Amino acid sequence: MSELFSPFTLKGVTLRNRIAVPPMCQYSAVDGVTGDWHLPHYTGLARGGAGLVIVEATGVSPEGRITPGCTGLWNDAQVPGMAAIASAIRAAGSVPGIQIGHAGRKASANKPWEGDDHIADNAPGGWPTISPSPLAFGGGLSKVPSEMTLEDIARVKADFVSAAIRARDAGFEWLELHFAHGYLAQSFFSVHANQRTDQYGGDALGRGRFLEETLAAVREVWPDHLPLTARFGVLEFDGRDEQTLEESIALVTRFKQAGLDFLNVSIGFSTLDSHVPWGPAFMAPIAQRVRSETGLPVATAWGMDQPADAEKAVASGQLDLVMVARAHLADPHFPFRAARALGVPKSSWVLPPQYAHWLQRYPGPQHGPTVD
Repeated sequence: MSELFSPFTLKGVTLRNRIAVPPMCQYSAVDGVTGDWHLPHYTGLARGGAGLVIVEATGVSPEGRITPGCTGLWNDAQVPGMAAIASAIRAAGSVPGIQIGHAGRKASANKPWEGDDHIADNAPGGWPTISPSPLAFGGGLSKVPSEMTLEDIARVKADFVSAAIRARDAGFEWLELHFAHGYLAQSFFSVHANQRTDQYGGDALGRGRFLEETLAAVREVWPDHLPLTARFGVLEFDGRDEQTLEESIALVTRFKQAGLDFLNVSIGFSTLDSHVPWGPAFMAPIAQRVRSETGLPVATAWGMDQPADAEKAVASGQLDLVMVARAHLADPHFPFRAARALGVPKSSWVLPPQYAHWLQRYPGPQHGPTVD
């Protein structure tokens, strides 16, 4: 039996397999509200057979969006659309998850296909950004953010809590805190973005304080029987990787003590001066080290688009789940393709009957439904 297609249980939630769809921004919301694009998009991904589908990075406040087209959960008007998505994912057999976050100094940007650069504060759709320190990310994201006051920090933590409550009320069963990719939480931890000298800066303990406190605050409102998870960049590939990884593992250990149930291991992306060694499953050994040293179950999303690599990562104990992103955009039925490639018996294929009848009976690419 394929390990990739074995169930995975965490807290009170069981995934039908170890394949997860990670958050992938669609940049198609209006005022944070989902629209006609989102429901069929997420329904299709869930019907494709993944065990877990995590809805895209969702802003905890208007200023926390990456772009004006990002989804949000900062007001009650945004809940019904999200509830419909969670219900559709569940009805299709997947576990509905959602990622909430604040983009920090990378906020107020154009959509990727419209430039992926900062929108000026006084231009339509733009707004001022905030960060631990007044340091621009660089490149096309050149705006200098305002340094957050202690009042700002308290406000953003409260925004995370409010968004988590709305995610809970919308019916999501898996919550992921976005602590990665150079966004606000990662910026607090990063030496490239945080030059504070107060309790939220300095050494790794101070730089991790915002993340720890935010996690603890969300833990108070998120149901105990549902997984509370995070996506966190454990290193930057900036030449100081061993030190950063050691500091990250120490922080993740404190996350676990504060109630974190699962870690999606990622990259910091806090500096342009990095050299990421892109390749198949290249983050899996790093995730395995995090798993071994913290005792937390883990996943990663980079280079996991080949079924054999995904199977090996799970079967060898490197990962508990594989996060398969762009391959799901190319083929929402990636789990079906992976099952065939790995020789999984047809009885274990997860397909809607409207598809299964034809694909199980006529597996060749030249076949399709007959036309009466």
